[in-house]
Amino acid sequence: MNNRKRAGLITAVLGIIAFMTMFNAGSPTPIVNWPVETYMGLAFTIGWLSNVPVWLAYVLAAVVLILIVVGFYKIGSWLYSLMTKHG
Repeated sequence: MNNRKRAGLITAVLGIIAFMTMFNAGSPTPIVNWPVETYMGLAFTIGWLSNVPVWLAYVLAAVVLILIVVGFYKIGSWLYSLMTKHG
């Protein structure tokens, strides 16, 4: 694993932790349950705002979380390549 991939992985982990923290701010939920609470809250929000079937809201919530992780990974690896001038 090269440094560009490591930077992307670290950025992805920090980004999803920041997203979970933002989504669970002010909630009495224990930190251990934040990933499940984030997924359930996101599915509820999608279902409530768009009036899609329940199963589709859960699928879309999973897709959104995967896209967030992939997006943060790409941003982290891109920033690392900018800082080190490696393409």
